[in-house]
Amino acid sequence: MMAPILERFVSPGKGNGLRATGRIRKGELVISAEPLACCVSNRLAKEVCHHCFTRRESLLRCSQCKTAHYCNTACQKQAWSGHKRECKCLQSLLPRLPTDSVRLAARLIFALLSPSKSSSEELYTLEEHESHLTSMPEKKKQGLSQLASMLELYLQQEVPDLLQEMGSALPPSCQEPLSLIAKVTCNCFTISDGELQEIGVGLYPSLSLLNHDCRPNCVMVFEGTKLELRAVRDIDPEDELTISYIETLSLTEDRQRQLEEQYHFTCHCQRCDSRDKDGLMLSGEEGKWRLLKEALPRLEGLKAESNWEMLLESSRHLLSSVGGEIPEENLYKLRITDMALDASVHLGRWEEAMSYGVTTLPAYRQYYPDPHPVHGIQLMRVGKLQHYLENIEDALDTFKQAYGIVKFTHGEDHPLTTELTMKMKECHSEMDHHSSSRR
Repeated sequence: MMAPILERFVSPGKGNGLRATGRIRKGELVISAEPLACCVSNRLAKEVCHHCFTRRESLLRCSQCKTAHYCNTACQKQAWSGHKRECKCLQSLLPRLPTDSVRLAARLIFALLSPSKSSSEELYTLEEHESHLTSMPEKKKQGLSQLASMLELYLQQEVPDLLQEMGSALPPSCQEPLSLIAKVTCNCFTISDGELQEIGVGLYPSLSLLNHDCRPNCVMVFEGTKLELRAVRDIDPEDELTISYIETLSLTEDRQRQLEEQYHFTCHCQRCDSRDKDGLMLSGEEGKWRLLKEALPRLEGLKAESNWEMLLESSRHLLSSVGGEIPEENLYKLRITDMALDASVHLGRWEEAMSYGVTTLPAYRQYYPDPHPVHGIQLMRVGKLQHYLENIEDALDTFKQAYGIVKFTHGEDHPLTTELTMKMKECHSEMDHHSSSRR
């Protein structure tokens, strides 16, 4: 649904944008939208339902394409109209799988070949989406051309005369597989679960109008595949609505490089121009933190392989080698502490996990001055560890801080907020129980 509190406008220096037509309060739901097309990431194909995007231990597998998985027959039936054509395409490529962006582009084509009534209300049509092909480095263009060929190969069973069909059903600028793939990769949103882990990709046309800011006034949170945009600061009429396209907890030059490479623009937001927080991120003795910075790629490799034992051992060693000489706010120390937290949670070393988690919180508080999902989830993780280890008063305090963030970023009705409220109730009743048993 499109809320009446928004309008399109031309944002100086940025092209199209969205702005507020009335006052929007912090925490207010600005807009919620279902995707025009979406798909579960290949690497999670066996863990996430391809219809409702819920994570489950065991899922039913589509017996024909062996790729799509569902919670139950109800999800499978509801997904069939969208999966029917894709199913044949997947079968034709087996045992190979197309990449996420090829699958998403194909689902988009199927959605456009059988349009539903709602797509006409979009503020921003696919036709207008940027493909950035003209400003793209040659190497990236070649990568996209390979994806475009794969898209044609993938679709040839179902849409043998792809170009002809696309010509009649798609707007002129999307008829070339290459420009369609370029638009998809540049405008798709990562769909994440309650823990902010990526589970899929989706296209939400009107929301592609949102421009980027490294300190945005809105955040996006998902419930299944539904995207909700909420204000994290009060917004005045005529103010532009912004989100962050990337994880903002990084140095200005790294953020700028990532935005250039992925989205083809140079960020001139207030945070980038002032290099705000860079000094804090690089605090401590350079000789020491360089060691941490250089170790990060190897640790990220261990994390990607789920080699938790090795990851924990290496992180532990690095953290004790720099000791107190590098403050907790140092970006590289914070990243390694977070990895140590992940590893100890996976290995069930709860005490150690809790101590790493608690160490990160003051830094998170400094780096996320506005309510931010990442900060809220970190507090929840730490609160759960404290609760499990029966540090009930600490847990309650941490959960309260998390609630102070999540009520703005997720809203009162989100399953995550409900879970948090339950956790606080549990803490209260355990504290009552303890005090009454001591009497």
